[in-house]
Amino acid sequence: MSIERPVILHKVIQVLENMTQDWDMDYAGEIDENVKLVEDLTFASIDIIQLVVALEESFQRRDLPIDKLLLKDGRYVDEIKVSNIVDFLKEHL
Repeated sequence: MSIERPVILHKVIQVLENMTQDWDMDYAGEIDENVKLVEDLTFASIDIIQLVVALEESFQRRDLPIDKLLLKDGRYVDEIKVSNIVDFLKEHL
């Protein structure tokens, strides 16, 4: 049974809101699927690792092929949008 995309989006946004609620950042908008982790939410690489762990806990999956989200052509991607995370989870959950 696969999880519907809106449910995944809601959970991802919840995780991101919990992570960033105490951060001092310039982004004042709502987190939606167009938000960029690095540009908008000022994520550093350690924050992305913490996000991965939080998503694994939230979805109760430790076997997600995270490299497919973080790497493209053997190189780390420069930016990840919320929609990228949701699409990745929709495909791999």
